[in-house]
Amino acid sequence: MKLPFDVDVPDINPDFSAPFFKGFQLIASYILAGAMLVVLIMLIIAGAALAFRGLASDRVRTWAGENILWIFIAAAILGAASGLFAWFVNFDFGF
Repeated sequence: MKLPFDVDVPDINPDFSAPFFKGFQLIASYILAGAMLVVLIMLIIAGAALAFRGLASDRVRTWAGENILWIFIAAAILGAASGLFAWFVNFDFGF
């Protein structure tokens, strides 16, 4: 039984065919990939400085000891953001 105020609402599906959307995805993927590479390099340098005493100066070892936790946190946040981006819009490193 249909009442006079009943409304038929069609299914709503997002339309990702906007001309700028592919460019936005590519730029965002470049930024995420670049940030992930920078954080990975920082993590390698900090880990190597802490693991091998003669490899780096005291100043670098001090920096690594003070900041390695923040580097891990940054890597976790970037990894989560990249995973969400991949899940939502098909992540593309652009290589």
